[in-house]
Amino acid sequence: MSLYKLNEFDPDYRDTFQGNDIKGLGVYTEGTDEKIGTVNDVLVDDEGHFRYLVVDLGFWIFGKKVLLPVGRSRIDYGRDRVYAVGMTREQAEDLPEFDERQVDYDYEERVRGVYRNPKYNTTPVDTATPVDTTATLDTGFTATPATGVTTPTFTRDTYNYEQEPSLFGLNEQDHQTLRLYEERLVANKRRQKTGEVAVGKRVETETARVSVPVEKEHVVIERITPDDAGRVVAPGEADFREGEVARVEIHEETADIRKEAFVREEVRVRKVVEQDTVDAQETIRREELDVNAPGLPIEER
Repeated sequence: MSLYKLNEFDPDYRDTFQGNDIKGLGVYTEGTDEKIGTVNDVLVDDEGHFRYLVVDLGFWIFGKKVLLPVGRSRIDYGRDRVYAVGMTREQAEDLPEFDERQVDYDYEERVRGVYRNPKYNTTPVDTATPVDTTATLDTGFTATPATGVTTPTFTRDTYNYEQEPSLFGLNEQDHQTLRLYEERLVANKRRQKTGEVAVGKRVETETARVSVPVEKEHVVIERITPDDAGRVVAPGEADFREGEVARVEIHEETADIRKEAFVREEVRVRKVVEQDTVDAQETIRREELDVNAPGLPIEER
């Protein structure tokens, strides 16, 4: 199983821990409260589970970095400390030095072998209630007795971190994080259809009247007595004949009515948006912390 540095696996890991950063915390022995070094980094597995703390043993062994299984640690954020449960100087000297370029199963087995060694009398963290993980438990190892102590034998293909809760199980009593939740109102908008407006045209008819002046010609035949009536005319002047003697054309005007279309008005159709504020209210819930410790000093930070 591959291991990754914490910031390589999740560059925003600080957000997961509410801004806290385990890197840089001092590492102390539990019981004697002796500082042995600082947390240099954290190694996680493929699923992001903490597996090792990389501890710089500068206060014990200058320049040496070793791996501390997370199950052998206790983090005290209130004091900005990490306690190495059961760590001894002899054990620190026997641990192989950490080299990120050589972290593989064989190297991990060398590290785990030191922590498994009963000669250090290391008291493991109580893991009666280990943190639930999604990894499957493989119990396919066989146990072989050694000096009266049953020591499991692991293989590269079957090893699973959950097989050793004393090294990799988090103790819920020493690693508790309680989250208080609160509800809040989230306002959003949903656009919905409230109706529609149909705009159309219809044709109405009416009778229109128009007056047009027209002219008509007619013939007026007027008979008058000339001033020289009774005068004798010369021979040949009198033209006696029968039949048509004159033709007059008569004209009249008639009304020529036609229709033409013209623009009467324009109708513009558009939409306008009116702003309004809608008030809403809802009951929300919030969790508060109740601490029941009668007579015991409690420090809240």
